[in-house]
Amino acid sequence: MSSRKVTVMVVDDDVRILRMMKRMLELEGFQVLIANSGDAALRAFEKDTPELVLLDIMMPDMDGYAVCQRIREFSQVPIIMVTARGDDRAKVEGLDIGADDYVTKPFSASELAARVRALLRRITNQSVTLQPVFHYKALVVDFSSRRVLVNNFELKLTSTEYKLLSYLCRNVGRVLTPDQLLYNVWGEEYIGTPHLLQVNIARLRKKLGDDARKPDYILTRPGIGYIMSTDLIDPNVYDGQNASALTGYR
Repeated sequence: MSSRKVTVMVVDDDVRILRMMKRMLELEGFQVLIANSGDAALRAFEKDTPELVLLDIMMPDMDGYAVCQRIREFSQVPIIMVTARGDDRAKVEGLDIGADDYVTKPFSASELAARVRALLRRITNQSVTLQPVFHYKALVVDFSSRRVLVNNFELKLTSTEYKLLSYLCRNVGRVLTPDQLLYNVWGEEYIGTPHLLQVNIARLRKKLGDDARKPDYILTRPGIGYIMSTDLIDPNVYDGQNASALTGYR
């Protein structure tokens, strides 16, 4: 087994938090680079290539959203946004501009390391989404023939239902916001129409035999969006029962 350490970059304008997160991650076996501003982080990319970035949102001059957008212009490095507790709007905005996940303050060293490792595993295993067939539990999606089977029974999906399921499967394990799904399945003019998405998610779940209160496939992250499940996901984090009560995320 290789002893090479994974390199993580932490970006935060608070030196105390930078040191704390650096120490947390080093104790968990990561090599850590630090940057105390967005400009410093972008400059660091010129000489170092981190395998994951932890990016605080609230920074002066250039905030985390702007840094994320700049990074996405030249790199697909995994990015985790660091947000304040309960700030769902910030989480949605971060995911919409290209972040892969988020972690909410305050957090423990073990939680932080677990989120980093989970995202790295997901990115490593994302090659499955490029394969001609997606297979999880009883669900099989054949992208080449556009056939969908559950328990070896072929489902009759509309073109829109297939596009929605296909996009979720090709982004397996990634939280997708309503606007991301609306844009990629229906088009830019449908952004901001969450009811359209709710209706189609409900129809798709019904055809899959997926109970919205305890789904196997299409999970809801309350207040944020939807995600196609994988074995790497802790179902306790994606609570469909609570999500059903939130407008726009059912």
